[in-house]
Amino acid sequence: MSATDSAVLAAVDLGASSGRVITGRVTAGRVDLTEIHRFANRPVRLPEGLRWDIHALYTGILDGLKAAGEVDSVGVDSWAVDYGLLDADGHLLSAPVHYRDTRTDDVPEQVWQTVPAEQLYARTGIQHAPFNTLYQLVAAQRTAQASIASRLLLIPDLITYWLTGEQGTEVTNASTTQLLDARTGNWAEDIARPLGIDLTLFAPLRAPGDKAGTLLPDVLQQLNWQRQVPVTTVASHDTASAVAVVPAGRKEHFAYICTGTWSLVGLELSSPVLTEASRLANFTNEAGIDGTVRYLRNVMGLWLLQECMRDWGDDDVVGLLREAASAKGLRSVIDASDTAFLAPGLMPRRIAQACSAAGQPEPVTRGQITRCILDSLALAHRRAIEQAQQLSGRHVDIIHMVGGAARNRLLCQLTADASGLPVVAGPVEAAALGNVLVQARALGLVGDVPQMRQQVADSQPLHRYEPSGDRAAWDAAARRISG
Repeated sequence: MSATDSAVLAAVDLGASSGRVITGRVTAGRVDLTEIHRFANRPVRLPEGLRWDIHALYTGILDGLKAAGEVDSVGVDSWAVDYGLLDADGHLLSAPVHYRDTRTDDVPEQVWQTVPAEQLYARTGIQHAPFNTLYQLVAAQRTAQASIASRLLLIPDLITYWLTGEQGTEVTNASTTQLLDARTGNWAEDIARPLGIDLTLFAPLRAPGDKAGTLLPDVLQQLNWQRQVPVTTVASHDTASAVAVVPAGRKEHFAYICTGTWSLVGLELSSPVLTEASRLANFTNEAGIDGTVRYLRNVMGLWLLQECMRDWGDDDVVGLLREAASAKGLRSVIDASDTAFLAPGLMPRRIAQACSAAGQPEPVTRGQITRCILDSLALAHRRAIEQAQQLSGRHVDIIHMVGGAARNRLLCQLTADASGLPVVAGPVEAAALGNVLVQARALGLVGDVPQMRQQVADSQPLHRYEPSGDRAAWDAAARRISG
């Protein structure tokens, strides 16, 4: 790449609580981001259940792209597992179901009667989560929509289809459905068939870097753009995009924590870990860029704090973190991986009750509850990293924390203290950076993944936290959770 080569690329990055359109200017050795438009992602509770407001998201995307002006390429990433169903004319049948909807509450146990949990894991390598796409499809089988659906598109593929008119299923997101063979990367017919799941509903698989199409004339008209613009397939699971640009050195033995509504905590491997011990520890093997495996565990993440703030009607996160820093550490802790905290509503009360049930003091003030959440997340991060090393046989000497919580200095320091490992925090917009750099690589502007990571390390602000404090106190707190 010569010093004069550059491109401006648009990343559509959809998270569980907000969406963003971010442009990235890629030049020799640098990538610089500009946030163009940020918009809320607010689910709606309809009589039939919890749904994504996908049309509002699409409007936010178009508004952001229009504000960005003409770019050289567009890529789309989002959260995983959820999907839209299309009829034979290619029209969306209804708003996509939200993964926190209750329709799958009893479905896993039904599925396991036909395909045992051990068999599911041995083939797909995907953790048990009640909202996995497989369980959603089984839950939907008797609905009128399922009987007339001609196509299923995962959320980023649905947005890409609306932009281009072309249909595909990007592999990093497809891997989270619990319907992809972890070893071959192909659909697991022997899993789907006994469950009555028709895999022909899915569009053909495509990989990060593949051309997804060009913007439709109608889209160009809405954006007031004058030339055809390609849409590039990126690592469309936002975590896969984020992990692709973790700013680790070529020889670093690193763990990553991709933070936001969830904390995704794990290692990058060359092959899946499909042992029974791994299944019982509920680790997942999701597809990463260039055939890598994202071996990780889902931890509840900042969802816990977001829900508390919603309950309190308080959006002053800086003030809450200040109060949490002043509160007594490790006074009360919870298991931040517990699915009991998955559903929305009354989160402060549920956290207090969980502490009381475990024989610990109930956190009462907002500062105490916030500190309980952050201490508990640090412990969950520590536990996941320790277990990932044990189960994979891989050693870790540093943690890279990327995503929204990379700017949460207290959580970063607590994670370093709990784990006894240094934490390098940043970049915050890791998913958008991964999105942009995969587009740049497709255009020949950047090389392999190590070069992408070095470009991020050279151009993005990073902060290092060294472990400190009383390790024995963290050990004792961990024992309180494990019993």
